Order: sequence, then C-alpha cells, then structure tokens
Amino acid sequence: MFNFQIIYQSKKTLARIGKIITHRGVIETPVFMPVGTQGTVKTMPPEVIASLGYTIILSNTYHLYLRPGPDIIYELGGLHKFINWKKLILTDSGGFQVYSLSQFRKITEEGILFKSHIDGSEHFLTPITTMEIQRKLGSDIMMVLDTCIPYPLSYEETKILTDLTHKWAVESLEYWQRHKNEKQAVFGIIQGGMYENLRKYSAKFITSLEFDGYAIGGLSVGEPLEIRNQMMEISVNYIPHNKPRYVMGIGTPLDIIEAVIRGIDMFDCVLPTRNARRGTVFTSTGLLSIKNASFKSDSLPLDPECECYTCRNYSRGYLRHLFHAKELLVYYLLTLHNLFYYAKLMEHIKIAIKTETLEELRGNLAEYYSKYVDNSK
Repeated sequence: MFNFQIIYQSKKTLARIGKIITHRGVIETPVFMPVGTQGTVKTMPPEVIASLGYTIILSNTYHLYLRPGPDIIYELGGLHKFINWKKLILTDSGGFQVYSLSQFRKITEEGILFKSHIDGSEHFLTPITTMEIQRKLGSDIMMVLDTCIPYPLSYEETKILTDLTHKWAVESLEYWQRHKNEKQAVFGIIQGGMYENLRKYSAKFITSLEFDGYAIGGLSVGEPLEIRNQMMEISVNYIPHNKPRYVMGIGTPLDIIEAVIRGIDMFDCVLPTRNARRGTVFTSTGLLSIKNASFKSDSLPLDPECECYTCRNYSRGYLRHLFHAKELLVYYLLTLHNLFYYAKLMEHIKIAIKTETLEELRGNLAEYYSKYVDNSK
C-alpha cells in the first residue's frame, strides 16, 4: 500500500502539501527525514524522535549490510523491530557511501566492487543485491542503486555513469516486479551531473519507469547553488505531479525552503545531528557555536525563542561547560535542540505554503542562513 495525495498546491510557487499513505502510517509532506545511518539517529532514543513529530527516518543499506548484516536484522524481526522504531523508514541504496570511498571501489557494468571501511574485506554490490538487502531489512521505502556523480566531471564520464544508473534502475525495477509486496515502495533516482541536457535525459528516462516516487540525486556535491537549483528545476519538470519528489542529501534551512519552492516533497541530511556533535546549533537568528568563550557565563538558553527541552532547562554556560568537558549528555541535548528546530522549520514551511507566504519565510531565513554552506559531505 503506497499512495501520494496532494492536499494543497501553492498558487505562487511549485510548493505543495501532500500525504504519503502507507500500511505503516501517513507522512505529511514536505517532510524532513533525520538520518539514522546505522539504525540509530545518533544520541537519540526513537521515542524522543517520534515525540518531536517525525514520522520517517533514513537508514543506510551499505552500513547495515556490512554490520550487523541483513540476515541478522531479518532474524531479529526486521529493521523496525531491531531499532524499536514504529514509524516509517527509508533506506538509501549505499551508492553515495560507496562513491565517497573512491579509493576503495571499482564501478563495473554489473555493480560496484568495494572494500569495507571496517575490515578491508571485499564486497560486490549490484542492483539486485541492493534490493535483496533492503527487502530483508523491511524498510518502507527502498532506493535503487545508482552512481553518484562527482563535481566537476567531464561530459563524457558523466554520460557513462548516468547510463549506468539507467541500466541499474531497469534491473532493479524488473527485480521488484517479480518480488513485489504491499509493504514496501521503491523510488528511482535521477542523475545527469551538472549538464542541463544530461539532467533532462536522465529525468526523462527514470520517470518513464513506473516507480512509486522519484529522487533527484547527485546534488550537494560541491556545485554552486545556482547550478544546483537549475538541476533541481529541470528534474522536477519531468516528475509526475502525483508522485513524491525527493532531493537526496540537501539540508541547510535555506536549501530546504529553496527546494520546497521548486516543488520538492522530501529531504534528508546529517546536518542537524552532525552539527550538534560539533557544538553548532540552529537558532531563530542563525548558527550558534556553543564552543565560543563568550558563552562561558551566559545564562540564556541556546535560543530564547525555542521551546525545546534543552532550551527550557539549560543555559549556554552549562552546555559550553559540558561540551568542553566532553560530557556525553551534551550531544543528546544539542541534537535534541537541532531536531526540534528542523521539526518546527517544516511546520513553518507548511503554514507558509497554506498562507502563500513562503517567499517571505525564505527572505527571513536568508537573513541568517544565506552564507551558510552545507559541507556535511
């Protein structure tokens, strides 16, 4: 069971509010998915994530395949039971993780040969094995294996890798048509690098295949913002109106609202959790680094306008002390604050879509986040 319904379409932009209906529950879009790479959103109990209003998280096929292994997770009742998360899970294919290990992998027509970052053992990931792993995990939304294309890259090489993504998408879909079930959905991924005609070519090809939703991949890999937005716009033009649109790995507050304005429904990024572990938090007036000496005796909360547990109970001075003392509690408190911020950001975006004030909200965010670049990758 997988269905996408549009509830409201903005009259001023391509932004829309929708519902993804699944056997496990309903996701209201636009939606941000916290990243739980290894089956955990770092430092956060699942119950706390759910209490913040999150209905879906992302886990990673590559990491869970290597450790503890899909067979163990399957024997222990599937990924939801294994991690005690009762809501939805999207698993990405592992293509980006293998791409980031460029010195340890080799791409072939059949798949990707790579060495484990854990013990150096060799593995071969194919479109079929990727689907098989995700079936065992039991995730609600599965991503097909693709080739993440670096920036910059020559036109010829980009075309070769894009064609490979297309070949693998067809193989993945044919596999899924033979093993389809009502509890899992599959998304295709548009590539094409930063070349306009290759993006059109890829978007046209991938959307010609009957996937449950479509992702735009290969963005936020170092390209200028203007090019990223252009590639996004090209891709959206080809994605059917009645299917969810997912931009992979984009995550600054301003990046998200720019994508929503262009008609994107789904997002994931490690920024709120990774930044927290580095002592940086998102606030109503921009980024704040709790490491700064100026906060040593500061009695204010992280953000006086925030109502999260951390801001209601702890001062900047205390949080700075915890961070420099390397006390583990600080990672929980800062991550909780950042995830609360992102949950509220998505609420504000939905309200702005309904009230046709999205561009005004973008202007407010730009005042504090226009110079912030996502270097999470």
